[in-house]
Amino acid sequence: MTTTTLAVLVPLLPFLGAVGGLLLGRTSPGFVRPLAVLPPLASAALAVVVAVRLGGGAGDGTPPLDAATRLTPTGSVPVDLALHIDGFAALVAVLVAVVASCVQLYSTGYLRGDARYPSYAALVSLFTSAMLLVVYSGDLMVLLVGWEIMGICSYFLVGHYWETPEARAASLKAFLVTKLGDVPFLFGLFALAADAGTFRITGVLETVANGGLDHPTLIALLLLAGVAGKSAQFPLHTWLPDAMAGPTPVSALIHAATMVAAGIYFVARLLPVFAASRAALVVLAVMAAVTMVGSALAALAQDDIKRVLAYSTIGQLGYMSGALAVGDRGAAVFHLLSHGAFKALLFLGAGVIIHGAGTNSLATMSRMRGLPKRIPDAYWTMTIGLLALAAIPPFAGFFSKESVLVAAEHSALGESGVAPGAAGWTVLIAGLATALLTAAYATRLWLLAFRGHGVDAPDHGGGPVVMNAVLWVLAIPSLALGLTVGQLPRWFDGHSLAPNLTTSILSTGVALVGGLVTYGSWRHTTALAARTPIGAVTAHPGGEPAVSEAEAIATHVPVYGDIAAAPDPADPARILLGPLHRHAASGFHLDAVHHTLFVRPVLAAAQLVRFLDREVIDAYVRAAGAGSRRLGDAVRRAQTGNVQTYLSALLAGSVLLAIAAVLVAAGA
Repeated sequence: MTTTTLAVLVPLLPFLGAVGGLLLGRTSPGFVRPLAVLPPLASAALAVVVAVRLGGGAGDGTPPLDAATRLTPTGSVPVDLALHIDGFAALVAVLVAVVASCVQLYSTGYLRGDARYPSYAALVSLFTSAMLLVVYSGDLMVLLVGWEIMGICSYFLVGHYWETPEARAASLKAFLVTKLGDVPFLFGLFALAADAGTFRITGVLETVANGGLDHPTLIALLLLAGVAGKSAQFPLHTWLPDAMAGPTPVSALIHAATMVAAGIYFVARLLPVFAASRAALVVLAVMAAVTMVGSALAALAQDDIKRVLAYSTIGQLGYMSGALAVGDRGAAVFHLLSHGAFKALLFLGAGVIIHGAGTNSLATMSRMRGLPKRIPDAYWTMTIGLLALAAIPPFAGFFSKESVLVAAEHSALGESGVAPGAAGWTVLIAGLATALLTAAYATRLWLLAFRGHGVDAPDHGGGPVVMNAVLWVLAIPSLALGLTVGQLPRWFDGHSLAPNLTTSILSTGVALVGGLVTYGSWRHTTALAARTPIGAVTAHPGGEPAVSEAEAIATHVPVYGDIAAAPDPADPARILLGPLHRHAASGFHLDAVHHTLFVRPVLAAAQLVRFLDREVIDAYVRAAGAGSRRLGDAVRRAQTGNVQTYLSALLAGSVLLAIAAVLVAAGA
């Protein structure tokens, strides 16, 4: 097969799997799991073949794959069904397909017995297909189709447990917040196509290279609004932590390879458009800095293990945005790949922990002893994932985060020639501060989850083998991907991603400080908790196994005991954050700000529209009806059936007409 044919099959196979799963879900349930697992696996294999054929692996400088066919003549700017696959696209497609395959495999065990599994699996496949369409698309309108399909899929997947109010609210919030960014994003695409005269990505980039954009700042800012919504950047990031109400595999897919990665990838692909406006790069740098630091502080204060990882994702996306703000898409995509591996591992590992501990709460886990012995696979792989997240060498996160900091340093010192120095300093300082905080909340999560004190953790068995096997598969790139840093430039336009001694020492040093300070605080708070009555943990009577997270959410069954409502004195975050803890735990009240700035005005406008509709417009309608009815009543009363009355009225009318005719004639 030609490379073009293989590339077309990469997004097509998951789509066909989704269609087949929906059609056969009820009539032939035995086909659901094969249709869920085999298409993304085949897609991953084909994506690898496409990447190798493009020449990146051989380093022979093979040009990007471009192919197109006219989809529809529009009369002005045509829309093409086009492919544009360079090294960045090839590697991101491999990431998406591999993570989606792992999620589908993991879900066969995680959602075993779930009656909604057929629709869930089909939506995950459609989600995967949409993201692959975004990655491979060479036309902005076709890319927009995949972009919007992902939003729809996320709505249904986050709301998988629709009978719970949390899931319903989270799915609606995710949909509305991302759509809030998509509206200016759509206008930005139209403005870009109007300036470039085409929706083709190659044509747009050629126009930018020739200085043909008339409104680069306006276009870049409009597009950034959509990127902020999709990739959960400040101030449109609030939907992502709430999306944890969905199943854990969905969280892994959204955070590691789809949805939030789409915005970063879009900016990386069209980086020259954003680089054409220095003001847009400064805005992106500030947005990235606020996102990084704010989300890291919020992650340090969360009790739900999935919300910790959710805020962590927001912060790591901030690193990627920061790399793009200083004009280095190689560093951004490298961190996207690295983060996709270890964040998928962390979320899927969190699912095993929740299943084993019977709770999402780190405060509850901190009062359980021996949890690592109950779930050894999750313990060791989560440790690898957290070390990668904290950017400890030689794990993958160190190399990718280091590449971002090196790019920021070059920009700050005026060596990049793309972004202003202010953007570089902003990203560099925020990146180092976030490295400190990231190590702190990663260490806190590990200590509270795996070094608890109190009653013995419940023994619910090791869980399905497939779930643990997937964790070890993802642990390999989390550990070894950074070691390929010397080979990646072959796919990244020859751009070096080698570490820098200065930033390596700084980033590793602040990470170690963050981890050690958190450990010291934990030792202090643990000693304090040993002397403080905090309530007892009551296990299920008779040694009943805890239900899964999915069953717990769906049925409201408590998965493991009850904890006293008093604050956990063993939480080091209360010492580290002090009075800031309460604000960080609520996400710095940004939801309340959104409610004041957006929700209340919209509700007030809706009330005004309701008043105008009912009391003004309907009043005219009701008055017209009432007037006609009263006129009819008056006419009906005149119809007495008396001939004399009719003749008298006819005579009186004739007299009046005669008088009127005489008066008119006299006047003439």
